[in-house]
Amino acid sequence: MTAKPRPILVLLAALGVLAMSAPALAQTYPTRPITLVVPFAPGGSASTAARSVADKMGDLLGQQIVIDNRGGAGGTVATRAVAKAAPDGYTLMLVTSATVGTSPSLLQNLGYDPRKDFEPIGLIAATPNVIAVHPSFPARSLAELIQIGRATATPIPYGSPGAGTLNHLTVELLAYRTGMKVAHVPYKGAAPALNDLLGGHIGVLISALPNAHAHVLAGTIRALAVTGARRSALIPAVPTLDEAGFPGYDVPLRWGLAAPAGTPRTVIDKLNRALNAALASDEVRERLLVEGAEPQPTTPQEYAAIIDRELTMWSDLVKAVGIKAE
Repeated sequence: MTAKPRPILVLLAALGVLAMSAPALAQTYPTRPITLVVPFAPGGSASTAARSVADKMGDLLGQQIVIDNRGGAGGTVATRAVAKAAPDGYTLMLVTSATVGTSPSLLQNLGYDPRKDFEPIGLIAATPNVIAVHPSFPARSLAELIQIGRATATPIPYGSPGAGTLNHLTVELLAYRTGMKVAHVPYKGAAPALNDLLGGHIGVLISALPNAHAHVLAGTIRALAVTGARRSALIPAVPTLDEAGFPGYDVPLRWGLAAPAGTPRTVIDKLNRALNAALASDEVRERLLVEGAEPQPTTPQEYAAIIDRELTMWSDLVKAVGIKAE
């Protein structure tokens, strides 16, 4: 008659398997291609950021990283789907300042929580927006723009690619902190907003760098400041908000990688090492520069802190100003 195993021995054996599984997974992972979901249509800056690192990371990991573009609802549809994906390291997410910052601050019942439903892997890069004016607008510096905005009885109209975008909230943050009076003019995308600035139909615009920098260099629009912590290599003469006299602003568009919550730490750390190694290559740096972006390697913990800080900042602004999603 076969003796039954003692319950305590069964438990100890199970715990031993669990203890061994994480290191073993780190050694063997990945054993098949990885899917990197980009929550926007192909061709935009998010796709460029994803493709910039995917090929190099795939080489380092020994498995292909396949880009899967899934547009819809400002990136929130695909983000919600990835939050529910298996936490096995084979489905990753390209996250942005919108999907884990501005959108959760504005929208209810998104179906995901940026803090709870994802394991940050690391930042890819950041690219600032630029605050620019038509040459006929009287402000020649950000300080002059804010002075005019404080003194005027009529709010200054400014354009952005749409309500609820990072561009929109950045100007509202500046207005809230400085007392500048502004009136938002939302457009359906960056191109029509820029066209109206070039045509003099609006005087002020906050724009993505890839769209605007050639016009800045040509002198057809006047750049007052960029919204990142450092000047952009595309328009190096333009100061940051801090240099323009308004410290405490570091609100570029950020791209990063994340995985569903519960993905093993060993897998997250392996992906982080591959990402940071990719960001150190000249090839990746040059591809990101097309978007006016600079690599920003971080640890997973550092990236989690950035997400938490931005989410808190935008949530506080939305509540204080009463901004509504449209």
